[in-house]
Amino acid sequence: MIRDDIKAATIAAMKGGDKETTATLRLVSASIKNRDIEARTGGAPKDDDALVTEVLQKMIKQRRESADLYRKGGREDRAAAEEGEIAVIERFLPRQLSEAEAEAKIREIVAETGASSMKDMGRVMALVKERLGPSIEPARASALVKAALS
Repeated sequence: MIRDDIKAATIAAMKGGDKETTATLRLVSASIKNRDIEARTGGAPKDDDALVTEVLQKMIKQRRESADLYRKGGREDRAAAEEGEIAVIERFLPRQLSEAEAEAKIREIVAETGASSMKDMGRVMALVKERLGPSIEPARASALVKAALS
């Protein structure tokens, strides 16, 4: 499980004296615990890895946005720190589909559903999320679906 891998990596980073990695992994663990608490009141995913992957993808999205804002503000050092955190978090995500694989699978889903316009995007995205789930970032999937429906 991804959760166990994160715990093992945190211990290894602490023993190795890698403060940046340790701090990032502690943030990841805290975010996962927060998501667990939220899941108690709502419907939690049946698959623990799906829950953890969702949290990791959200954290990566936040850090990419932050890095972009830091760059626009001329803070290259902070942008580099955010990208360092992204690199640590990405180690725990499942293998991502290549651009060609993702396009092919999305075209297949669009053809299967008979979607022809942007009005069908919600239906297509629901199937993409269900079938491809953690192997593609939601923002990337959205862009590919928009391109396929345009």
